[in-house]
Amino acid sequence: MRVQLRFLPGRLRLPSAVLVALLQRSPAIRMAAQAADAVFESPVGAIIRAAAASLAALGAVDSVAGATTYTLSTGSPGHPSPYTVTEGSQIAADVFQLVANPPTAAPPQSWTIAGSIPPGLEFGVNGDFIMGPGFVNAANPILEGTPTAPGTYTMMLQAFESPNGTSTSSSIFTYVVIVTAGPTPTPTPTPTPTPTPAGGPVFSTQPISVSIAGGTLALDAVASNSPAYQWFLNGTTPVAGATGPILLISNGAGSAGTYTCVATNSAGSATSNPATVTVAGTASVSRLTDLSARADVGTGSGILFAGFGSGPVGQVSGSQTVLVRASGPALAQFGLSSVLLPDPELQMFTGAGVMFDSNTGWKGNAQIAALAASVGAFSWGTAPTNDSALIETVIPGTYTAQVSGFSGDTGLSIAEIYDSTPQVTDAPTTPRLVNLSARAAVGTGSNILFGGFAIGGGSTARTVLIRASGPALAAFGLSSVLLPDPQVVLFDRNGNVITSNNGWGGNPQISSTGASVGAFSWGTVATKDSALLITLPAGTYTAQVSGFSGDTGQAIVEVYEIP
Repeated sequence: MRVQLRFLPGRLRLPSAVLVALLQRSPAIRMAAQAADAVFESPVGAIIRAAAASLAALGAVDSVAGATTYTLSTGSPGHPSPYTVTEGSQIAADVFQLVANPPTAAPPQSWTIAGSIPPGLEFGVNGDFIMGPGFVNAANPILEGTPTAPGTYTMMLQAFESPNGTSTSSSIFTYVVIVTAGPTPTPTPTPTPTPTPAGGPVFSTQPISVSIAGGTLALDAVASNSPAYQWFLNGTTPVAGATGPILLISNGAGSAGTYTCVATNSAGSATSNPATVTVAGTASVSRLTDLSARADVGTGSGILFAGFGSGPVGQVSGSQTVLVRASGPALAQFGLSSVLLPDPELQMFTGAGVMFDSNTGWKGNAQIAALAASVGAFSWGTAPTNDSALIETVIPGTYTAQVSGFSGDTGLSIAEIYDSTPQVTDAPTTPRLVNLSARAAVGTGSNILFGGFAIGGGSTARTVLIRASGPALAAFGLSSVLLPDPQVVLFDRNGNVITSNNGWGGNPQISSTGASVGAFSWGTVATKDSALLITLPAGTYTAQVSGFSGDTGQAIVEVYEIP
């Protein structure tokens, strides 16, 4: 069975690092279902139908239309991103500034950073410096210092109009610093090496070492400056047909070895870090175990829609008990009292749109509290509150969890869905969560689209397809309100950027993989919709969807398990 998650982040003003932490504190869903002869529709279908049914539902876009937009610029020397520097070489200080359109009388006074700053560098000004994720209360901070460790470091920068990140004023900007290894010391002087010509390929995404239990393997390596790609096995053997940024192997069971990717253009070539692939036994197979979604819940159609699916249909049997929660008042423990949804109502619908259960206050139910603790959900305590929850036994199909204000109230809410299958029976033959989808009005700053998911229940990695649909929604009559230029950025549980994409380029691997799991078609022509296809180790992840060029509008995020 499936459920459809849809968020509408409208008015929330929070640093993105806080939102990421919330998603990771509230593990999302685990769920499963029973095999049945039924059409296994992607849960995104109901979300699109809901959007197309009433364009008035998309009024949340108007709240961001016409708002001030910002462009990130750096002062002298104006390093581009990615910026390459050699280990041990001091960099000239960059001044980070925002160019506002239209101009604003209240320039940003505070910045926050997620991701990683290269060791040896610091971000800030006037004694207020940080060397890792955090806040800086400065209008025009600088990045300076001498890098001490080679690697690729991705920083996610966000500026605010007032100190401590209390008022968002900018989108989230990506700034990449690539630190190359310094020269090996020698006892005698050596000639100065000839500098590498500007535009040698530089890897911004490195492949990840994984342990898999078979199935599809996807390794990612993305380089700048328009290179050609070739993947190699064990350093010397070219992988046939592997000439793109994604190495996709359908039979992962026979893929053990060490992989590297060589990117080449007219200026030269570069080799990625090695990624080792090992094949484990099926006893430790992982799956999507938790899903969560956050939104600023409005009224009418501007509520939170959360969709999920379980299966694979026809390949597994048995039923599953799931816990579905709608947190509102419970978020006060995270310092969100001023923005939370006071009185959330939770309603469950089948794929056909039939409501089969609802709740308007969990009343401190001991069974709900016990089940929440067993699946690792953050505690609501034991006293009755207006937070809502349901325990359901489900069968295969498409389901939607809808969260709204019971008394017409509005505010921040987090929807969570948990698979309560005991881990001892969490095997490939039991039903499992196979996808998540969520639709939202994407704004700027913190008002972007967040989708959290976890891979667990075993020690092996899983392959996932993550899509951010914007222009693709035009096929459903949403041209006037869609997000024109979506970017998807994938974070690990520590807030580090794993990879990102801002335009899928008509990639046939993305297209064919999406079709294999029932995702609605994007066609074959390159558009500005964005997607990631990657094998990830067990852990917790957050996918963020925003307007790459500061644009706003409706978008859908989807996460699919790839068998």
